[in-house]
Amino acid sequence: MTAEGAERTTGAARSGGRAAFFDVDETLITRKSMLSFLRAYYGWIGCPEAEAEEAVSALKDTAAGPGGRAASNRAYYRLFAGQRVADVAAAGQRWFDDGLRAGGLFHQPVLRALRRHRANGDLIVLVSGSFSACLDPVAGHVDADVALGTVPETSGGRYTGEVRQVRIGAGKAAAVTEVLRDRGLRAGECHAYGDHASDLDLLSQVGHPVVVGEDPTLLERARVKGWRRLPGISSATPPGPSGVADGTRSEHGISGR
Repeated sequence: MTAEGAERTTGAARSGGRAAFFDVDETLITRKSMLSFLRAYYGWIGCPEAEAEEAVSALKDTAAGPGGRAASNRAYYRLFAGQRVADVAAAGQRWFDDGLRAGGLFHQPVLRALRRHRANGDLIVLVSGSFSACLDPVAGHVDADVALGTVPETSGGRYTGEVRQVRIGAGKAAAVTEVLRDRGLRAGECHAYGDHASDLDLLSQVGHPVVVGEDPTLLERARVKGWRRLPGISSATPPGPSGVADGTRSEHGISGR
């Protein structure tokens, strides 16, 4: 994915006619990338911590309301209106590097599954409501072939605060459909991993869904359909020193600040 939000791809699709699709937040990584990054970014541009927490609280309230995560997702990107795309991308890399050094950034059961898929020649696809500033470093680190996230609107190298494409719920399912069609893959032979009820559309698109964690909606579907399960982040193994366990390979406030 580029800074403008386009697809990130290695250019050479892996063979075998299979793909493994991974939700990112609290599935592949152990945190909510958007909120974690927002707190860090506010601090780096000099906003008081209380302002960051106020923004995070408002986003959580929006997500709990009638519009759900899709409404919260759009509200999130309005906070970046006026910010330079390049500056936000650089901050995203800093956020990722700091998380990797601290340790515990990646959820090990899912990371091990991703490694197995990659070793088997499966196409690795990240699908997330997050955006390129957070997704690009993650995708690069795990050697993902494709990363599809929410695409904020830009103009003149700055974010406008509007969104061109949301990758929440049905948006994730659409991403899977696009990849299957464009790459000529067979849905019944593909895998997908997700941790939240909003990932149900994603999981339902493939022949081998895997539920990560304890979301009641997903657990019930897994029980009925016989879907596989992996432990969630609440039962994650503590990271090793210096984050060694994470290695995979050698509407106010911030606008104008």
